[in-house]
Amino acid sequence: MLDVNKSLPKDPDELRQFTALLLAEVKSQAVLIEKLRHQLAGQRHHRFGSSSESIDQLQLALETSEIAVAKMTAKLRLPDEEPKDKPKRRPIPDHIPRMEVELTTGDDDCPQCGGGLRRLGEDVTEELEYVPGRFIVNRIVRPRFACSSCEAFTQAALPSRPIERGRPGPGLLAHVLVNKYADHLPLYRQSGIFERDGIDIDRSTLADWVGKSTALLEPLADAIGRHVQAGQAIFADDIPVKMLAPGTGKTATARLWAYGRDERPWDGVAPPASWYQFSPDRKGQHPKDHLAKYQGWMHADGYAGVEDLYRSGDIREVACMAHVRRKFVDVHRAQGSAIADEAITRIAQLYAVEKEARGSPPDQRVELRQMKAKQIFNDLEFWLHAQLPSIAGKSPLSGAIRYALTRMARLRPYLDHGILELDNNTAERAMRSVAIGRKNYLFVGSQTGGRAAAIAYTLIETAKLNGIDPQAWLADTLARIPDYKINRVDDLLPWKNTS
Repeated sequence: MLDVNKSLPKDPDELRQFTALLLAEVKSQAVLIEKLRHQLAGQRHHRFGSSSESIDQLQLALETSEIAVAKMTAKLRLPDEEPKDKPKRRPIPDHIPRMEVELTTGDDDCPQCGGGLRRLGEDVTEELEYVPGRFIVNRIVRPRFACSSCEAFTQAALPSRPIERGRPGPGLLAHVLVNKYADHLPLYRQSGIFERDGIDIDRSTLADWVGKSTALLEPLADAIGRHVQAGQAIFADDIPVKMLAPGTGKTATARLWAYGRDERPWDGVAPPASWYQFSPDRKGQHPKDHLAKYQGWMHADGYAGVEDLYRSGDIREVACMAHVRRKFVDVHRAQGSAIADEAITRIAQLYAVEKEARGSPPDQRVELRQMKAKQIFNDLEFWLHAQLPSIAGKSPLSGAIRYALTRMARLRPYLDHGILELDNNTAERAMRSVAIGRKNYLFVGSQTGGRAAAIAYTLIETAKLNGIDPQAWLADTLARIPDYKINRVDDLLPWKNTS
């Protein structure tokens, strides 16, 4: 730090030296301020951004105020104001059952003159009502018969059930799985909901059902994994989850890995799928084991732990432009940097080309990218190189530029291959359910519980990708799979469901 109390030197050479020191100090302070501003913006985003729990509190506050406004409007009988941006009311779907109630005055004659009334038409008002779901009991009656001659007994065999000697039917098991892994409802809350319906099912019993159901469904999850790895290009990402550490009372950081296959952007015929795997840590050996038999392209972020996957040449990396863009968005949000804003604008031009290419066959996508995107990509790379010398070496902006240049070298193959994407958003979308769910169940109890979660997410998210109702499909599958031959399990995949 410079001594501000020191008098300015009289000698010109000493004055130039002093000025150089002063400029270096100012530059150092500017870099520090820039870093602190960037960190502060990141903390604010973490605390108040859409990905934090604070937004849930904001939503609750908004709901409370909206309820208060609605209550006051009704109490004072004020007319409802229609905001300009209010979404248009959609008609109630036709498949919802109707219970018709006809209201009449009860008069057959005109109250004015006594003449006969004839029907001209009718006014219909529909209101959407909700009737809570109900439990039912399947009574499986199997009469016992005895031969009147030889006294031999005969009785029909009990059909196979998802959980032998258990009382849950396949529909209830599917309901519990979907509630937990698709609707993010922890088991203790489900137990409380069932209790309100007069059904006493302890949380530990539900946990047992989940474990046994996912074990029964594991061959189907493995089949989805084989389908994903049969693709020419896959998407990979991972997310931390808390796992209870035995004997410590604490939690360790485990990992859920997602591998996706989605060929719809290039008009492929293979069904989309998401395959999840659990590991107790983030060591690079885990994805190496998961993808031991895979050969092809893999979209991924820049995690160094997967570098070994690329060394053999069986798996070729494709970087993610969304990660590059996110770095510049963070800098722009923190500092309002014009350079970061320009980078975001240039990246948006690449996405505009991708929007135009979406749904086209690979050869047409390559042709379009070569014609429109390649020059934008090259100009962006050249422009980033040109900006770097004028920016402080340790600033967040220079870090974003260096990261972008490193990743763009590994993203360039997308320009020449129509089966590749500009980003890894397919895998990131696959992680949304996990990210929401972990806020509710907080941690997995063990590695076995983590593997059960991976199986459930594989089945449910793959069904959703294919437009299949996961609960209906799981109920049907759980009813059929106990007697299904293991070598025909592929027939039960969600996109082959005909029920």
